[in-house]
Amino acid sequence: MAKSGAVRKTDAVAAPPRGERALRAADLDRLIHERVRLGIVSALAVNDALTFNELKGLLKTTDGNLSVHARKLEEAQYITCSKSFAGRIPKTEYRLTAAGRRALERYLDHMEALIRATRQG
Repeated sequence: MAKSGAVRKTDAVAAPPRGERALRAADLDRLIHERVRLGIVSALAVNDALTFNELKGLLKTTDGNLSVHARKLEEAQYITCSKSFAGRIPKTEYRLTAAGRRALERYLDHMEALIRATRQG
């Protein structure tokens, strides 16, 4: 504990108050911030398209979990889903939309700003 009148390291550095940092963290895109959804948009950002099974394997998730999260991203128009058949086998393929790419870029910029603020604090 610092003695009265002593300058603590935190006093010497002009760090933003915790409330401001928390407010900025609260402004993160909650749709993308969830682990599986962040995994989906990140994987699609570096691949032209991925099938349901490819995403499931990459993210190590269940059919139901992937399906629910992909549907939320689809409803937000961050990804598109196309269904076809390879012979008699159904094939579901996902692509990142322009809106999804912009949302991911905003999310990453926001995270980088939070990281910088935290390291400076």
